[in-house]
Amino acid sequence: MKSGKAGKIFCAAVSAAIMLSAWTLISAPVLAAADADDAQAIVEKAQITFNSFMRDKDYSYLQENIAKARGVVIYPQVLKAGFIFGGSGGNGVLFLKDKDMKDWSGPAFYTLGSVTFGLQIGGEAAEVVMLVMTQKAVDTLFSNSMKLGADASIAAGPVGAGAKANIVADFISFARSKGAYAGLNLEGSVLDVRDSLNKVYYGQEVRPVDILVKRAVSNPGAKGLLDDLQKASK
Repeated sequence: MKSGKAGKIFCAAVSAAIMLSAWTLISAPVLAAADADDAQAIVEKAQITFNSFMRDKDYSYLQENIAKARGVVIYPQVLKAGFIFGGSGGNGVLFLKDKDMKDWSGPAFYTLGSVTFGLQIGGEAAEVVMLVMTQKAVDTLFSNSMKLGADASIAAGPVGAGAKANIVADFISFARSKGAYAGLNLEGSVLDVRDSLNKVYYGQEVRPVDILVKRAVSNPGAKGLLDDLQKASK
């Protein structure tokens, strides 16, 4: 009797294992497709964020200096984890400009973590655009992980109509929350390469240098944002 019951349990366990294996095989392409959709959604949201900053008169410094930048990092949504202070993060994209050809390449996907929200912020999420101003900044982005303020310097860009400043930094950052200035302290924040998103977006294992410098891969889904970057930096 006991052996019969044990046999039924064994058969049920085997059946469950087979069903789980089958579900994994069937669902794997679906999961990959969802990840690719997520990557494309980040690109499209980044395009909305970028164009919104470029139309906002309070970010005239960004608009006037993007032509001098070596690259642009766009985070369409940086979420706050704590109540007022604490860690936060988001996914974004990096584009680089070829200094000779004067055109843009990308995107390469990066995460942003350990951001500190100041008291000025008007919500629990922010949009961030960073200008990559120096070759040192570019080089640090080609490592797996880099820390702003330690591996490369960062400064907050001036905000306000007609803002002028003589800023010397590897990165210059701009942030908004619900359409208004957001007090984000990016000093100490960590930028990591998001290999999984790069892989699903380009359909193969690929590193940022392959995307941005060698231009070994491309995705037509980024054309709209690339065109907007080109127009804005003329």
